[in-house]
Amino acid sequence: MMTTKGALAAILVGLSFLASQGVRQTPAAGPQSDADTPSPAGTRVEYITDPIMDNMQAVAVTIPEDWHFRGRLVETGPIPAIPYFVWRATSPDGLSMVERLPQFCWAWGTGPHLQDVPRTCVHLQGPMSGETFLQNLAALLKVEYVEGVPIPPEKSAAASRAAQARDHNFQFFVVRNTAELAAATVRFQNGTFKMKGLLGGEVDCTETDYPGRRPGPYQPGGPPSAVYKCDPGIKYTVAPEDQFEAVTSVWNRPGMAGHMNSQWDYARGVRIQQWGDAQNRAFQAQFQLQQQQFQQNQATQLRMHNEFLANMQHGTDLSMARARASMNARSTSASDWVDYALNQQTVRDPGTGQLSKVSSAYSYTWVDSSGQHSYQTSDPTANPNATMPGNWTKQRVVHGDGSQ
Repeated sequence: MMTTKGALAAILVGLSFLASQGVRQTPAAGPQSDADTPSPAGTRVEYITDPIMDNMQAVAVTIPEDWHFRGRLVETGPIPAIPYFVWRATSPDGLSMVERLPQFCWAWGTGPHLQDVPRTCVHLQGPMSGETFLQNLAALLKVEYVEGVPIPPEKSAAASRAAQARDHNFQFFVVRNTAELAAATVRFQNGTFKMKGLLGGEVDCTETDYPGRRPGPYQPGGPPSAVYKCDPGIKYTVAPEDQFEAVTSVWNRPGMAGHMNSQWDYARGVRIQQWGDAQNRAFQAQFQLQQQQFQQNQATQLRMHNEFLANMQHGTDLSMARARASMNARSTSASDWVDYALNQQTVRDPGTGQLSKVSSAYSYTWVDSSGQHSYQTSDPTANPNATMPGNWTKQRVVHGDGSQ
């Protein structure tokens, strides 16, 4: 059974997809059917399109006009369900960031239909609150969980009403929906900058009840099932502590962040309804075939999973062998191994030759002319010289002993 930390790691893996996904940039304006939410001054709108729906504009994300943006839609399963959208907006200096994290889910329940839950979901013994989820998420992101943020009762009530409106009685099962709002502050250190963050969003859960089946001439009987599945949509805001209030005030303005295109939402809903009707008509005749296909898919996924682990282990063994050979051949490797063990990297100032030990969690390190202030970022386009006082120099990664 996958652990909570193991499944949460998928969030960080999913973030890497954003680096290669482009979106169409558009002058500041509302999405096609959301003109009632005008964009604030000094902003622009980025659209995330849906390739399955002929590249229809699915989500409009309003961001400050000088920030960088990447985003994409991620399908959540083989059926035409509403996909999950992921995006990240980064300030010009690379220090501040607002992003919608990739999908994560957990499930629990009883009966044979519990096995239909995707294997990427964490299987729990019972419900997990939004606050507990954010505490686990903070630990995975390696930031300090500070405290939960109270949610106004009227907002919680509105989210619950919206969730209940999605309840539906299908021919062979019943779906009930709940929603919980949760938020928490976190903090961490980025170079010489004290950083503050806000994790918050909505945890949407569905309860699907399947009645038991009596045995018949063409299908076996089966017990009832009650399957609970939760999918949180989390937004993560990060900024230096002394800039956090200013950044959040910009992003808290009406019309900021993501807005779903209602025309696209309707078109997707029609497709889902069509699929549901077809499934209801064919459910009885296809039951045995679906069960066989499910078992085959499970076996194929397990085989691919084992092959992937074997290939990954083989690659790790080769990498470790090459590292050991290099360590024996060159004395510089010893210092590199020390950096690796300490989750560090060594950087050199190309102007002064000064060496510094910094975190290996980021791709780029900048130091100002005093040599006393630094920060790190993974955004290759970030340049503090345009946005921060002083002269900043990008550091060069070298061996642990300072050699090229």
